[in-house]
Order: sequence, then structure tokens, then C-alpha cells
Amino acid sequence: MTTVVHMLRHGEVHNPEKILYGRLEGYRLSERGQRQALTVAEAVAGHDLVHVVASPLQRAQETAAPIAAAHRLDIATDEGLIEAGNQFEGLHVAVGDGALREPKHWPKLVNPFKPSWGEPYLEIAHRMLGAVHRAREAADGHEALCVSHQLPIWTLRRFLEGKRLWHDPRRRQCSLASLTSLVFDGDELREIVYSEPAGSTDPKVTGA
Repeated sequence: MTTVVHMLRHGEVHNPEKILYGRLEGYRLSERGQRQALTVAEAVAGHDLVHVVASPLQRAQETAAPIAAAHRLDIATDEGLIEAGNQFEGLHVAVGDGALREPKHWPKLVNPFKPSWGEPYLEIAHRMLGAVHRAREAADGHEALCVSHQLPIWTLRRFLEGKRLWHDPRRRQCSLASLTSLVFDGDELREIVYSEPAGSTDPKVTGA
């Protein structure tokens, strides 16, 4: 029996300050992000969705809303889909600029392989995988859609593909409002399919 779990990255966020907002409250979709959510809702309108679940953060819930509404489903919430924890939340962060120029923050960068500045990659992968299997069970034989965030989705994908979890953030294949679809035969993963119904975006852009 085939079950598909679509991992959807939320749409663009209203972030005029261009800070790393992480799990901070109050970050909603921008107008463009709202359009991206509607575009995805149209793209999956003909899919056999029976379960829609989202991270508890506002931008994920707002991205899920038009999809759930189109399929007459309630939005479930799963903490396992939340953004990665990060000690630089609320700060301006860019290579060679912002908080990274201040010596007081340098000890946080001591181990990029873990990483030392935030939630360990392996913990992210494990909690995301748990959320995936909960969604798979809820949609057994049909399709589920989970709205999450760029780093958790990309970390999950690398884990499932057997790749090292530390990586160059500038090379993530996880555009805004993109779908990383996990196809299962029973409880066994058969393939991973990536698509960009709302178009491609640059992973280096701050505020996404």
C-alpha cells in the first residue's frame, strides 16, 4: 500500500528587520508568502490528501490553511515539525557580518558539525522522522502534507539519503513553498521526490 507524506516548507515571511527569527513568535507570511501558499493549494488540489499537519509556528500554520481548507480538513499541529533551535535568534546573522563579527558569539561556532550554536542535526532528523511516521500512519494508503521549515526538512532529507548531516546552508535544495515528497510502500521509504510549485528561491536570502 502506497502512502505519500509531502514535506512543505512554509512561504515567505514578513521580516523587514532581516533577523534570524527561528522560533520567535509573531512572524507571519508576507503577501508573497500568502500567494505561495495559495499556489501550493492549487498544485495539490487533485491529490488524495486526508491529513494536513503543521509546525506550531504562525508562518507554518498560515501556509497550511488554504491547503486544509481546499480539502475540508482541520490542521493538526505537531511540535516535531518546529524550526530548529538556534542561539542567534533575534540577531542579524550573515557571513562575516552582524552577530558573527562580535567576539562574544565566537564560542558558539566552535563545532559546526553538531552544530554548537543550536539544536543538533541528529536530534532534528529524529524528531522530524517521528513526525513523518505519525503523518504516514494518519494517512495510511493516502497522502499527508506536513508544513515545516527549511533546515528541518533538509536535515531530514539528508538523513534519509544516508548523507552527512552537516552541510553548506547555501546549497540546500528546499525553496520557499517547495515540496519534498516521501513515497512509502507500507512503512518502507521507496523514493523522495522534490518539486517547486511556487518557483525557485535562493537559499542564501535572509528572512525566508
